Amino acid sequence: MTDRATMRGMVLTGHGGLDRLEWREDLRVPEPGTGEVLIRVGAAAVNNTDINTRTGWYSKAVRGDTASGATQGYEGSDSGAEGSWSGAPLAFPLIQGADCCGHIVAVGDGVDPGRIGERVLVRTMQSRPRADGGAVTFTFGSECNGGFAEYAVAASGDALKVLSDLTDIELAGFPCAFSTAEAMIQRCGLGNENVLITGASGGVGSAAIQLAKRRGAHVTAVTTATKAKALQDLGADETIDRDAGIPENAFDVILDLVGGPQFPGLVDGLRDRGRYVTSGAIAGPIVELDLRTLYLRDLTLLGSTYQSASVFEDLVGYIEAGEVRPVIAAVYPLSDLRSAQDAFVRKSHIGKIAIRVAD
Repeated sequence: MTDRATMRGMVLTGHGGLDRLEWREDLRVPEPGTGEVLIRVGAAAVNNTDINTRTGWYSKAVRGDTASGATQGYEGSDSGAEGSWSGAPLAFPLIQGADCCGHIVAVGDGVDPGRIGERVLVRTMQSRPRADGGAVTFTFGSECNGGFAEYAVAASGDALKVLSDLTDIELAGFPCAFSTAEAMIQRCGLGNENVLITGASGGVGSAAIQLAKRRGAHVTAVTTATKAKALQDLGADETIDRDAGIPENAFDVILDLVGGPQFPGLVDGLRDRGRYVTSGAIAGPIVELDLRTLYLRDLTLLGSTYQSASVFEDLVGYIEAGEVRPVIAAVYPLSDLRSAQDAFVRKSHIGKIAIRVAD
C-alpha cells in the first residue's frame, strides 16, 4: 500500500484541444473499493480513443474525420454533450489513458491480498451487466479514470496478471490496440483466408497483422510506400498503397479502421459472402452504402466494440507465449503528453507511442 496521499498525473479538463490537458501534482491517490485493486502505473500509451474522447469526436454532431479536430478540437465540442462512447456527458476533470501496465500495491475488500505485487495489464474495453440482462460497455480512461497518472484503480477482474520479460513500456502497447484487433478477428471468425487491413501502420492495424497471421490468414495491408517494408516485417504478405484503390472481389474479410470516402471501394473489394468488420472511422464516420450490393452479394457488415472476457484473457496468453510482439515507435514522459498526442495525430509512426509514467 502506498503511504502517499497525492500523485502526479495529466487530467482532461473538458472537450477540446491539447490545451485541455493539464498537468497536476496534487491529485488524490484513489482508494480501491470492494472488488478493486490499486495499481502503481508503470507505463501507458496513446490511442485514437484517448484523442477522440478529448475532442468530443464521439458526438453525433461531429461528422468529419478524427484528424481535423485532433489538435484544436471541434467547434462546439466543449458543450460536454454526447462526448463519450456511451453518448452520455463525461465528468471532468478526467484522468484518461486506455492503456495501463503496472503493479498492484493495494486491494479492496473481497480481493485476495496475495495479488499485491502482481504485474498486471488492465482490460481496456470493460463491461458491466445491466438489470435487463444486457451489458454496459465502456472504455478505461473514458467513462472512468485511466492510466495517465501514477496510480489507477480497476476492478480486480479487469486487472490481469501478466508474466513476461517485456518492459512495462513494451507491455503498455498491447491492451487497447491488440484487444481491439483480436475482438474484430474473433467477431468475424477469421481463419485461413484473404484479409485486407486498413490503417495498417497504426496501433490496431499493426496488431491486426500479427493476430491475423497467427490464424493463418493471407494479409494485405493498406499503407504508404514508406511504411510497406516495416509492415511486411511484421507479417503482411502484401501491401497496397492507400491511394491506389482496392481490387474488386479479392478479400474474404476486411478489417477496417478508416471508413470515410474509401468505404464503397472496400465493400466492392469483398468477395461474395464476404465479411466487413469496423472498429474505427478515422477518415470519417458517415459513408454511402448501396443496400442492393449488401443483399445481392450476401455480404455481412459487423461492428466491433463489446469484448467477451476471453478476448483479453486470450491476448495475455499470446503475450506470455511470445506469439505477438510490441511495436513501440517512441516514448514520452507523462508530463509531455501533449507532445505525444501531437506526434500521434501526425501519423508518421508505426505501431504505438508509449508513455512513461513511473520514474
